[in-house]
Amino acid sequence: MDRRNQTSIYEFLLLGLSEWLEQQYLLLGLFLGMYLITVVGNLLIILAIGFHLHLHTPMYLFLANLSFSDIGFISTIIPKMLDNIGSGSKLVSYDGCLTQLYFFGLFANLDNFLLAVMALDHYVAISHPLHYAMNMNSQRCVLLVAGSWVVTTFHALVHTLLVTRLSFCGPNVIPHFFCDLVPLLKLACSSTYINDLVLILVAGTLLIGPFACILISYFYIIFAILRIDSPKGKQRAFSNCTSHLSVVSLFYSTAIGVYLCPPSSHSGQKNRVFSIMYTMVTPMLNPFIYSLRNRDIKEALGKLLRRKSL
Repeated sequence: MDRRNQTSIYEFLLLGLSEWLEQQYLLLGLFLGMYLITVVGNLLIILAIGFHLHLHTPMYLFLANLSFSDIGFISTIIPKMLDNIGSGSKLVSYDGCLTQLYFFGLFANLDNFLLAVMALDHYVAISHPLHYAMNMNSQRCVLLVAGSWVVTTFHALVHTLLVTRLSFCGPNVIPHFFCDLVPLLKLACSSTYINDLVLILVAGTLLIGPFACILISYFYIIFAILRIDSPKGKQRAFSNCTSHLSVVSLFYSTAIGVYLCPPSSHSGQKNRVFSIMYTMVTPMLNPFIYSLRNRDIKEALGKLLRRKSL
């Protein structure tokens, strides 16, 4: 059925972060800088892992995919924000909103799955080091990454297709700086019962499942580290997890602040600020966290930059 028969709204108005004209240029420079730092930082990690054979291991395969996902994650949001700020228009077309909704759901959940896969990798490496090569072989690693992509792609597609069946005939103002699912559903004139049901059942499972996997993995990792007799061995084992723990803490603490805190606990403006942490700051900081806390990545980046300067 043609979309013209389903909705009388062909564009939405994104309120953004600020309505003050003098703040627009500051936001333009700030988000452009954040975007460039994120893309360059994550791209350097991908190149460092790709050009150095000793980094062709499961852990760094997962890290390269996480960096690629972070580039896609932030590219889904910031370019449209910059266009709206630069043009002075806050409008986004119906099709553009659905496209942004799809890719946001894809990369947000992909980050979630990849962090869980990386936690599982750390668990196998620390708890079963003698069987690590057999348990985390190349075929299994590719299967884990491919499975994450397939599940998150299907999940994002389901939500996007369910939105296309809704009618939008009333207010078209989205109190956010991108097309997020929940505020978009609030604008629908038709029943959102199926959308809400799928959101609770499917999205809840896909969010809670990876997070539970991370918690269980680190529960066993801590027990495995405590059984190590050597203090140096304990320190070495824990240091291998600190980068991942830092990223996990930053990702989930900001996401929980956005989606799980009661609406009455913060205003719409504060919710948008929390969303910035979740959608922009986390992808920007990930390269710094891994490069500063991981000696192999630091050495690979140093060699890569020296090679480029020659």
